[in-house]
Amino acid sequence: MLQSTVILIVLSLFLGAGAWLVFLWAVRTGEFDDPEGPKHRMLMDDEDAPGDGTP
Repeated sequence: MLQSTVILIVLSLFLGAGAWLVFLWAVRTGEFDDPEGPKHRMLMDDEDAPGDGTP
């Protein structure tokens, strides 16, 4: 009983550390720099959009 508890605690610590490292990597690579930008770009009209029927 005690051995399985220790194994689960160690496993959860490794998983938590892994998630923290992935989060730090995402912050350093700029994944969270502009959270508002994509939804505003989606609503903007592209003037030279391909396939819009204008020559």
